[in-house]
Amino acid sequence: AAALAWKNPISSWFTAMLHCFGGGILSCLLLAEPPLKFLANHTNILLASSIWYITFFCPRDLVSQGYSYLPVQLLASGMKEVTRTWKIVGGVTHANSYYKNGWIVMIAIGWARGAGGTIITNFERLLKGDWKPEGDEWLKMSYPAKVTLLGSVIFTFQHTQHLAISKHNLMFLYTIFIVATK
Repeated sequence: AAALAWKNPISSWFTAMLHCFGGGILSCLLLAEPPLKFLANHTNILLASSIWYITFFCPRDLVSQGYSYLPVQLLASGMKEVTRTWKIVGGVTHANSYYKNGWIVMIAIGWARGAGGTIITNFERLLKGDWKPEGDEWLKMSYPAKVTLLGSVIFTFQHTQHLAISKHNLMFLYTIFIVATK
């Protein structure tokens, strides 16, 4: 990946942004909103671009070497799952603002926001000419996509008052579950 980043940095950056913001793009497309709406949040774009830059262009691969330590990997994994939980909850809430009590839409948008990076990666591979049908996320879902679908269903039930638990407690329990089973 580092060789590709040095050879074609724009393509590498674009791929990294698709992985980071793929869920937002996909959910905007599903809700008929502008797909580049995520560009309005300059802080997230700057943060993701900075992390991409220091990961691939840091002298002597210090960031990659630092990430190879298990405690750093566990911390990053926990942070990623907290972010995934917030994305799912945001997707369910956002879909509810368009479709009141539309369960299927709420589940689909929550799933798209939480696992959209892995789903939209197939489109990115198709554009690069590297697409393989047997690796399609729709046919053989990865563990994060399955857990995100489960979370989307659970948070939809909670949001429609069919699950008697507060949102923050459910978010905490769901995040602990994901980190522990990962």
